[in-house]
Amino acid sequence: MKKLFLSISILAAVVGCNPKQETKQVAFEMPAVEDIAMYQVNPRVFAPENSLNAVAARIDSIRDLGVNVMWVMPIYPIGIEKGKNSPYCISDYKAIAPEFGTIDDFKHLAQVCHEHGMGIILDWVANHTAWDHPWVKEHPDWYTRDEKADTIICPQPWNWEDVADLNYDNKDMREAMIDAMKFWIVEVGIDGFRCDVADGVPADFWKDAIEQLRAAAGDRKIVMLAEGKNEDNFTVGGFDMNYGWDYKDEIVKVWKGAPASDLIKADSAEYANLPAGKVKLRFTTNHDHSTEATPCVEFTNERGAMAAYVASIFPHGGALIYGSQEVSYPEPINFFKYVAVDWTANSAIYQEYKELIELYDEHPALRKGKMRAWSDDDVLIFEKTDAEESFLIIVNVRNESKAVRIPESWVGRETKDEVTDNDFKLESTLTLEPFQYLILK
Repeated sequence: MKKLFLSISILAAVVGCNPKQETKQVAFEMPAVEDIAMYQVNPRVFAPENSLNAVAARIDSIRDLGVNVMWVMPIYPIGIEKGKNSPYCISDYKAIAPEFGTIDDFKHLAQVCHEHGMGIILDWVANHTAWDHPWVKEHPDWYTRDEKADTIICPQPWNWEDVADLNYDNKDMREAMIDAMKFWIVEVGIDGFRCDVADGVPADFWKDAIEQLRAAAGDRKIVMLAEGKNEDNFTVGGFDMNYGWDYKDEIVKVWKGAPASDLIKADSAEYANLPAGKVKLRFTTNHDHSTEATPCVEFTNERGAMAAYVASIFPHGGALIYGSQEVSYPEPINFFKYVAVDWTANSAIYQEYKELIELYDEHPALRKGKMRAWSDDDVLIFEKTDAEESFLIIVNVRNESKAVRIPESWVGRETKDEVTDNDFKLESTLTLEPFQYLILK
């Protein structure tokens, strides 16, 4: 009978039938920022309700990809006044929307992440709130006003009408914002934040917030990711990572016909003045981009999407995969509403992403080794080397066969493609199939 009761309890936790999840502290340490491979969770592709439990139920599949940090999009109560059902329209910073579950459900998700060797970070929206956030009535001076100083405005220049712009000249508002962030670090036990529209918030606020959050976390390491690309994210704000927006834009241009060698220039530009130990997050899609087109469409087809991913994560880390990308979901995903994803739809693509991220995880040379590149219009070709290993990465960025000259230092070498396990003896030229890539060791 005792054994049966235990089995039922475990089953209830997995399928989300237990309304009061039992949580416990699990020994866990966040990976170094240079070693992060991140998985973005949009709860609205996991279930129409109780989606936090649905994410927890898929933890094995997510972790098996090789990722070590989960980023969860906003799960806070969503504003109704002027609202469009956007999760980035927040009416309470210290609660969870019933659509997604309960605070205990989220604590349970954090627990299973830690049990599986993964950190968990939350999306934080500091630039604006919902119009029906209590602060609007209780502290109207915490918001930006129009030129006549009598009407709260929406954020500019974006003109997001469903949210009210916060006034960072107000010290009391800053303190309340940091207090809300501390709640999730101290009371819930998350491992950091992805900060929305970070460039729209003063860098000196982030400096104060991040210093206080690290102090509140004590001995626990937290990671702070800015959705931004300003240099002061690092030099002033103290973030660990920010977005490789320019590099993603360059990948799109190359797939439309620009020279493949432009990616090397874009990579160098993003990392040229980056402070030591800081990282640009590299991706081929995220929740914003997938509202327009998923990678298998934006990069021509599935093979093009996989080639683009290799071109994205191996010149430099860190790596991001957006939930649904691993099964090559073909349609745009509007994150303002539930979208059903068939997680069994494309096991071959799932396996391919898994192999790429495992290579990224297992070989430091591939994510942070010294880079040497060779110019070519149609084929991206570069070397990644550290004291232990050397790799040659070759990516055909065209949807047609292309020949590439092999660097002299690699000609005649016996190599193996780490993805397919095929052996190669490199000649002076190599012909690649459409969107074919090789990771040669």
